[in-house]
Amino acid sequence: MPADTPTATTGAAAGVIHDLGYRRYDGPRLGRAQMVRALVWHSFRSAFGFGRGAKAKIVPVIAFVALLLPAVVNAASLANGNGQLVFYDTYQPLLRDLVMTIFVAVQAPELVSRDLRSRVLPLYFARPIKTSDYPLAKYLAFTAACAVMIEVPLLVLYLGTIVNAHGGAAVWAQTREFIPGLLVGLMWAVVLAAISLFLASLTGRRSFATGAVAIFFLATYSISQILLQVENHAAQNQASAAKGPGPGGVPLALVPVNTGEKVSGLFSPFTLFDGVRMWLSGHGTGQSDNVRYPGSFGAVYALVLVVLLAACLTGLFARYRKAARLS
Repeated sequence: MPADTPTATTGAAAGVIHDLGYRRYDGPRLGRAQMVRALVWHSFRSAFGFGRGAKAKIVPVIAFVALLLPAVVNAASLANGNGQLVFYDTYQPLLRDLVMTIFVAVQAPELVSRDLRSRVLPLYFARPIKTSDYPLAKYLAFTAACAVMIEVPLLVLYLGTIVNAHGGAAVWAQTREFIPGLLVGLMWAVVLAAISLFLASLTGRRSFATGAVAIFFLATYSISQILLQVENHAAQNQASAAKGPGPGGVPLALVPVNTGEKVSGLFSPFTLFDGVRMWLSGHGTGQSDNVRYPGSFGAVYALVLVVLLAACLTGLFARYRKAARLS
């Protein structure tokens, strides 16, 4: 064998461990509760587009400003010596219906559909959190986001009103009206968050989720209003026939509310809100209502609303139990 022939390597090259300066984490491990709180905070920020580009903030900002405008206009009206234009328990119901429908339809998929589409749920469930922690955190975060959208305008309305109030009695009267308005707004937030998150969680396609949420709220409200108008017309015809021919017809306020008119309000979350509100307060507020005064039938409205809330939350948690099994 020639002397200049290279010697064959008899073993694999030895590995080298490089010290890159990383150190083990020796601090406290906060565990499951802190993970859930972090997920709630992250989801709450996501509902308003924080942490993302300017495009993600367009809908939340426009929706919030739209809901805030009536309170600002009311404060300006009171400052000029005019009467109160906006009230706490109703707060421009048609505007609130429309704006909150847009808000939950656009932002609910932001909280749940993106994770489904990106298939990152196994990363969440690999951590020491339970399967129920993920939907619970999303629900708490979105309920808080909806509450901010609804309650902050009420707070601005209250502050703008008491600034122009004269005397402690007037301020106390406004406070007594403000507290039920807050409770009504909380009812809206709790139910809207449950419905929209459940519908949005059914698909990972954000456009489909947005369409499902928007169609549900718009379709159910339209059905309820169509049934209400049909029943109103039938009731007026029946009352006119009973009273005989006469000029001017029968005013709607004098027509007794029949069962059909009461039942028509059971088909939409928005009419359910109004029915429960009027039942608890003991009176309606006239033309601004989406449903006729239900009277003792209001207990049925409350029961249907609770069943709807429970069904949506059950479906939401079941959706993620299934997702955890498939991940």
